[in-house]
Amino acid sequence: MDGVSELDDVRTRYDRFAGSEAPGRSALYATWARIACDDVDVTAVLARIPATHRQPPLVFAVSRLLGAPEDPPAAWAEWVRRNADRLVTECSTRTIQTNEPLRCAALLPALALIQGPIALLEVGASAGLCLYPDRYSYAYRSPDGSVARLDPATGPSTVVLESEWRGGAIPERLPDVVWRAGIDLCPLDPASPADRAWLTGLVWPGEEGRRERIIAAADIAAADPPNLVRGDAASPGVLAALAASAPRDATLVVTTPGVLAHVPRARRTPLIAAARSLGRWVTIDAPSLHEEWTHPVDVADWPQGRFVLALDGGVLAAVDPLGASVEWRHGADGFRG
Repeated sequence: MDGVSELDDVRTRYDRFAGSEAPGRSALYATWARIACDDVDVTAVLARIPATHRQPPLVFAVSRLLGAPEDPPAAWAEWVRRNADRLVTECSTRTIQTNEPLRCAALLPALALIQGPIALLEVGASAGLCLYPDRYSYAYRSPDGSVARLDPATGPSTVVLESEWRGGAIPERLPDVVWRAGIDLCPLDPASPADRAWLTGLVWPGEEGRRERIIAAADIAAADPPNLVRGDAASPGVLAALAASAPRDATLVVTTPGVLAHVPRARRTPLIAAARSLGRWVTIDAPSLHEEWTHPVDVADWPQGRFVLALDGGVLAAVDPLGASVEWRHGADGFRG
């Protein structure tokens, strides 16, 4: 992009964010995004950030990490002018590493269908908080208001994942995970104060409960750390090398929850093929992201804003991308039998 198109990209991207993504989630981020569109100095600073690192949630999280004032929201513009070089440098080295343990509430319906014991391997694991589906408690609320609760064998967890459930039978058991590992371009240490600060900083202001949930999940992960490997899972042989260390008497399950959208399209299909060749494959993806479903997904009929939960490419449910809801779509009998 040339200088003019870089500025246009910032305005377009942040205008879309202010109009359709931030409302209802974060009033602060909606205001900051509008400033990014309207303040020429701020627009120019953000245009200096590489395009792959200037997503609004990333820029705003870095701003807060570096001490940007949040009250009044308009003070952010002056802070950006005074801290332009720091903001550009830090954003250029960061990526969005949302590690929402609530995603396990969306993964559980698929994992519950797999015979254990399970060796769990996540692509794009961040700090590994989605590698502990067996250590969290679950509370699925049905449309009639009833709540089905599932707890680990050791008793209620400090992390309780609350999710809306519709259709089919709610899972009745947690997976038996005996090995857990992850691969990430820049894995985070759940015990590191700096990495925890980044994880919690990625929570949007106004999202109740997420920060506390992440901290509690990080405590669980830090007490029994997974094997987190730095690497590019889309590179040939990388995923297989990590999978080779899994116990042979366990079913290997490769999960790709929400990560495939960040993999270039040309490398996406080979990565999926590698995951499927190693064992069972569980994913959470937008229905139009790829064509690796066992049966085509009718995008026009798919619930708006919902992703596909699939096991080995077979569509199971329409889920909130971060796990807040599950709509079972794989037959009337659900998990029973």
